[in-house]
Amino acid sequence: MGGFMRFHGVFMALILGCLSLEATADYSNHPSAEGLMNRVAERGVDRDWLKSALSEATRQESILKAISRPAEKSKPWSEYQDIFLTEQRAKEGIKFWREHKKTLDQVSKDTGVPSEVIVAIIGVETYYGRITGGYRVIDALSTLAFDYPRRSPFFTKELEVFLELAYQAGLPLTELKGSYAGAMGLGQFMPSSYRAYAKDYEGDGVIDIWTNPSDAIMSVANYFVAHGWRPGADVITRARFAGDPALFDVGLKPKLSINMLADKGLKPLTEESSDQLATPIKFDGKSGEEHWLGLHNFYVITRYNHSAMYAMAVHQLSQTLRAQML
Repeated sequence: MGGFMRFHGVFMALILGCLSLEATADYSNHPSAEGLMNRVAERGVDRDWLKSALSEATRQESILKAISRPAEKSKPWSEYQDIFLTEQRAKEGIKFWREHKKTLDQVSKDTGVPSEVIVAIIGVETYYGRITGGYRVIDALSTLAFDYPRRSPFFTKELEVFLELAYQAGLPLTELKGSYAGAMGLGQFMPSSYRAYAKDYEGDGVIDIWTNPSDAIMSVANYFVAHGWRPGADVITRARFAGDPALFDVGLKPKLSINMLADKGLKPLTEESSDQLATPIKFDGKSGEEHWLGLHNFYVITRYNHSAMYAMAVHQLSQTLRAQML
């Protein structure tokens, strides 16, 4: 019996040791690391630095569990409203707006993106910077690039961009934190979005979307500009509907004119240009079905997150913020 207990103890120690090694895997020795380092080194990044960077990354089992978790049943719009369109979120948004009004006024003037839309994006994404994620970005992207085969190509590219950015810009590689998927800062930019759209507001040569709200504000606005925001144009308009429900299964991009949609039974309740393109939107609201015509700027909001409910939450929060700031 004593021999069995000693064997059992040694066996369990070996198992725990293996688990510990797995949890702190040196990704610089991963079979796929060589190719990744070669590709990034070709962009001018020091190879020894890359090897050291990947050796710093830690496999996070909680990240793999989070991304593999079965998707929750899609919430109806009525429940979505209860999350993002609360009195407290609006109150905090007004506080954020007032604290950064000078920056918001200037950015809005320069880009044509309304202050309320910028504030609403940051409010929906991170509660105005209060909830930006607690995972080290290097851990999140390495774990998903090397140990999540289903989406490895996507996260491998994001990891490559992140390493390149960290090296070239001198970013604190092991200190930067974000979501379990590697989204960063007040606006939750993935590394590729950071490279493409992040902007330096003060002109100090550093683009800090983590702790500098001015850079985050400028970056969110630039994202909208790059995706075709039309200054002064409407976002969405209410409609009444009497037609085939299949009309709403057409995606987010406006493809049909308002006149054509009216012929199919979806008519705007306000005066809109009949040749303007729109997309039919239907929500399960608190008082029953809601019908809307999503316009070009609504589609631009969905480029930030490909969801009609997300875009509607941003829009309605922005309208609440604007009304309270008047």
